Amino acid sequence: MGFPILSTVLLAPLLMALVICFLPRESREQIRMLAAASMGVATCLTLYAYAAYDTAAGGMQFTERIPWVTDLGVSYSLGVDGISLPMLLLTDVIGLASVFSSWNIEKRAKEFFILLLVLITGVTGTFIACDLFIFLLCYEVVVIPIYIMVLIWGSTKRVSKEYSGMKLTIFLLMGSAFMLVGIVSLYLGAYPAGQRTFDIEALIMASQMGHMSMEFQILVFLLLLAGFGSLLSMFPFHSWSPDGYAGAPTAVSMIHAGVLKKIGGYGLIRLGLMVLPLGAKFWAPLIAGLAMINVMYAAYCAMVQKDLKYIIGYSSVSHMGYVLLGFAALNVVSISGAIANMVAHGIMASLFFSQIGYVYEKTHMRSIPDLKGLAHYFPRVTIGFMLAGLASVGLPGLIEFVPEVTIFMGTIGVYPFFAVLAIAGIVFTALYILRMLAKVLFGPKDEHFAQYEDQKGVEVLPLLLLGVFLIGFGVFPELLMSVIDSGVQPLTPLLAALSDVPTLLGGGL
Repeated sequence: MGFPILSTVLLAPLLMALVICFLPRESREQIRMLAAASMGVATCLTLYAYAAYDTAAGGMQFTERIPWVTDLGVSYSLGVDGISLPMLLLTDVIGLASVFSSWNIEKRAKEFFILLLVLITGVTGTFIACDLFIFLLCYEVVVIPIYIMVLIWGSTKRVSKEYSGMKLTIFLLMGSAFMLVGIVSLYLGAYPAGQRTFDIEALIMASQMGHMSMEFQILVFLLLLAGFGSLLSMFPFHSWSPDGYAGAPTAVSMIHAGVLKKIGGYGLIRLGLMVLPLGAKFWAPLIAGLAMINVMYAAYCAMVQKDLKYIIGYSSVSHMGYVLLGFAALNVVSISGAIANMVAHGIMASLFFSQIGYVYEKTHMRSIPDLKGLAHYFPRVTIGFMLAGLASVGLPGLIEFVPEVTIFMGTIGVYPFFAVLAIAGIVFTALYILRMLAKVLFGPKDEHFAQYEDQKGVEVLPLLLLGVFLIGFGVFPELLMSVIDSGVQPLTPLLAALSDVPTLLGGGL
């Protein structure tokens, strides 16, 4: 057995959180340096794994497996393939950027960085777990730190941070409840007593061997759709998302928008499609319809917002509609686009929230009527806003362009009307994003902002780190798409076999 790369990536932040527990509160400089070091190690190892991943071979690589609770079929099992590896890279890059965005935290900095590292550990585990028990364990680790961080370090503007934290936590726990029932149903229904397992590959094999009836798959997929859909802010489970962003501190908003939502999309593909393909095909038209509500309704809501966090919050809900639409089309092209779009949106939204957070930290303002002419005084912040904004509208050469085109190409042959509507949704995105950039950055000069300094030193690192990936994957999309394709191409026979399966609108049980 070689060096345990994935265990190190998973446990480095958690172990550093434990080390920080024993440091005095006054050692703020040492605490944040240790937090950055742990995320730096995790990010470097993930970059190595990304570069070393064999796309020709595909499948799970860098695997680790240790039997744990053998009577229940539970094992400490980790691995990454072309679907989970980009999600892992996204998590560590945004995690590192969130540490740098929190560099100036003074209020209870020790507790903040401990909770932040625990949160990152939980999110990381959900993407690399090959055992559903480990997946659930890591997901539950995520919920509590978020609530505490919003409650203590959150901001109060349109709604109170207490309301935001409670609403966010209730929806996450509600999704967790549906998810738990669905996963337990898989555990009990896939194999007879004595052979039961939480191993995802074994559950996929059980599905391929016909151990799960169509009726069973349709019902359990609906449970998982409710659970993962609430995470993905699928309509009508979306209302927690903008309020959650608005009340959260900058780092939590970055992780929340950048990677937490993506657990929902990842789960739908890893469990919903691979384990329950008949259920995925049956409910696909419903998912496509809800996806279009996400795209259009959330874009309209974003257009009438004044608070910058609410604009990006509703924009994120709208962008998740494209992910859902790509999933619902159930072909290799659309699913590749959906995965790539999750990565693209994660980088773009995290960059947006990091820049909004910096402006709010300095000015305590984030409403469009209060902010104008920032480009005169914040040139680096302006670059961050412009990169994230132009990526959001799908400018060629930036990270969002190829994923969106891929989704449209994969969807138009399956849902042509929805595909045209989705393309039209880009127009609405351009309207509210460009209007926001014009008013906030390029409005008349306001001498009030001359007293504030632009980003410098560590404060610039989130922009540099996220900007490199935003431009790099935009100019060289093959760096991202080749890895994703290696994970999606093996699904070709499965997706082809679904062509004759009835759908919600075309048949029934």
